[in-house]
Amino acid sequence: MMTFLLLVFMYLPLKAERLNFRFDARKNKILMTNFIPIFPLGIVVYPQEQLNLHIFEPRYKQLISECVADKKPFGIPAVINKKIVEYGTLVEVVRVEKEYENGEMDIVTRGLSVFRVLEVIRSIPDKLYDGAIVNYPENSTKTNARLRQQVLHAIRELHHILQVNKSFGKKDEELSAYDLAHHAGLSLEEEYELLHLFQEMQRLEYLKRHLLKVIPLMAEMEKLKERVKLNGHFRNLSAEGL
Repeated sequence: MMTFLLLVFMYLPLKAERLNFRFDARKNKILMTNFIPIFPLGIVVYPQEQLNLHIFEPRYKQLISECVADKKPFGIPAVINKKIVEYGTLVEVVRVEKEYENGEMDIVTRGLSVFRVLEVIRSIPDKLYDGAIVNYPENSTKTNARLRQQVLHAIRELHHILQVNKSFGKKDEELSAYDLAHHAGLSLEEEYELLHLFQEMQRLEYLKRHLLKVIPLMAEMEKLKERVKLNGHFRNLSAEGL
């Protein structure tokens, strides 16, 4: 099946809108499959996230120029431990903020949907960049208002401990786990784990568990910092009651 798909894509124009369908017997569902150009990065991008990029490598200048001209999206698979991992996010170019004389660009992109890499295509005729054959797992956005509020409260508590002031740009009831994930102090590996959770309530539960573990540690670190600051200073101490 994969060989057939590869041959089809090698002889047809390489556009992200060219679709095929694959049957997933494990879930008894039809999954949309297509070819996309890819821009691997050492970050995790989430659906609806705005990502600003400076484009300077020749292969990615070509990729972005084609995506802008053809109004087609491209994929950002995460790179972890110097390897392209299985999942990434399809993004679109919202606008080109600035073009430089040498062809470099500042662009604004927005995440669209999570994809799974089925096969990376390293050699594409007349292209400097790589591509991938991907599909798009079903992703549930059904949420739970109470759980979301618990996560949001915990994130604000974490930010208070860290003396960080951040706004989310949306009303509380409009926020999703994707909106909150980058603000929860996750590592790259943890952000990637959240990326391939395909139910919103699973994602919120993941963030809640992480925050319940991290907040006490950070609070203790802040207490330790205060104790270190007091070392060597005059302090008002009392042994009353002994």
